[in-house]
Amino acid sequence: MRRFPSAVALMSLVALGGCATLLASKSKEISLTTEPAGAEVLVNGNRVGLTPMRLKVEHGKSHTITFRKAGHRDMSCELTAKTGAGWVILDVLTGLVPIIIDAATGDWKQVKGDGCSVTLTPGS
Repeated sequence: MRRFPSAVALMSLVALGGCATLLASKSKEISLTTEPAGAEVLVNGNRVGLTPMRLKVEHGKSHTITFRKAGHRDMSCELTAKTGAGWVILDVLTGLVPIIIDAATGDWKQVKGDGCSVTLTPGS
């Protein structure tokens, strides 16, 4: 019977916070690859390394990944942050406060996709 107090405590936390704010991860690791390898990787305009690589990105906002390599055209891909329906449903079931908190913090939004893989084309 010890589970009942724990469940009540968890529901109280969720009611005072947002489901996504309390339970969702704040970032995810993605894979970035190019053919040919060794391309410079820019995330939202900031250099982060060379391909192939794994990178941790923040949930809550979209990210533009740009690949650059001498003698090749730049290529980009977009990792979009979308609102997870499951978080919204959980918040609706637990009350108005969680809806307000998760909507205000953007914690409903999760980056979709596991990364970017592109083939760079010769050119300038």
